[in-house]
Amino acid sequence: MTIEFETPKPILNQQVMLKTVAENMMRPISREFDENEHEIPWSYVEFMHMAMKAAGGGGGLTVTEEKPKEGDEKRPPIGYQKLATQIEMLAWGDVGMYLITPGGGLGAAAVAAAGSPEQKKKFLERFNSDIPTYAAMCMTEPGAGSDTSSIRTRAVLDEKTNEWVINGEKIFVTGGDKSFTHYEKLGTGFIVVWASIDPTAGRAGMRAFVVESRTAGVKINKLEKKMGIRVSDTAAISLVDVRVPFENMLGSATVEKNNAGFRGAMATFDATRPLVAASGLGVARAALEFLKEKLEENGVKIRYGLPRQKLSNVEREVIDMEIMLKSAWLMTLKAVWMADNKKSNALESSMSKVKAGDVTTRITQKAVEILGPIGYTREFLLEKWMRDAKITDIYEGTGQINRLVVARQILGYSGSELR
Repeated sequence: MTIEFETPKPILNQQVMLKTVAENMMRPISREFDENEHEIPWSYVEFMHMAMKAAGGGGGLTVTEEKPKEGDEKRPPIGYQKLATQIEMLAWGDVGMYLITPGGGLGAAAVAAAGSPEQKKKFLERFNSDIPTYAAMCMTEPGAGSDTSSIRTRAVLDEKTNEWVINGEKIFVTGGDKSFTHYEKLGTGFIVVWASIDPTAGRAGMRAFVVESRTAGVKINKLEKKMGIRVSDTAAISLVDVRVPFENMLGSATVEKNNAGFRGAMATFDATRPLVAASGLGVARAALEFLKEKLEENGVKIRYGLPRQKLSNVEREVIDMEIMLKSAWLMTLKAVWMADNKKSNALESSMSKVKAGDVTTRITQKAVEILGPIGYTREFLLEKWMRDAKITDIYEGTGQINRLVVARQILGYSGSELR
């Protein structure tokens, strides 16, 4: 099976609509919602929910598979590739607004990766409703960032009621407020909470639990004020004697020495890290296109095809940025192609995330540097893109953690052997 580099027609067709949305619904209000952090652009949310539902993609950004038309049955699956290109284009418009596009996000990805058929039916079909719905992942804690073995949130089984009782605290939950707090305009979302069912077992005791919105004992303590992606909420959440049904746990309740339950839940990130990469590359592309546009307005046009020594320094810088962007996109395409074809992609997933984090940060910073005052002023969106870019290297596993994942995969070391 080979990777096809020609973009499938279903993806090309959607790009026209998404670019129109990015240019006409996102860019014009991007500055307003950056300056008024946590306000929700309801017109965008409602439009995107209905538009994506009408297009057959459910009520938001989710992995869906286009059924091949007659005579095209041999076409490979494109679910994750389609989602990656959707995300890249929307992030090109505004990455913060992309993050509040209705859909399951990391929470739904966890259910898709580790849930049973019954759980998938119960929790994922709600994103096809007539009401915009969100889900989020709760993993990070005040004393546990990327080191999941340090998670202190506990889940204890109450055998009398056959319910899990969860106690703990989670921080930096992307979309946690919209996923849990009940607004009149939002459906019944959920958060996926990581907790230990056996602290003595280390990672083997870690499990993910689906906690539905309005469940008693869950409190949104605060919303973070951030450098970038300001329209997207990032919440701190406390859980006090939160009761969830036994069947809301993803994976087996049996603690296995081979960490099978933990690995199943962690498979979430193999699917979603390339999508984070795609969002960052959308921001990088926006910055690079703006840079070239402003350079041309000032009489600097890139002369492709000449030897490097005959180019100006600015021309070389721009060409190098284009190379970085295209190489990072190809790595992302490989990772989503593997996800679509049910191939193990832990290595490629983390590699694409590392590369995109570096590239997005470098391109946006270099664009601001080259344009000087034009890049630094709030008159244009470039300075905002530089602020938005850095999150690509932080959430869903920092660049350092993903480098460790890559090294372990290549060298054959376990997490305990290479830290």
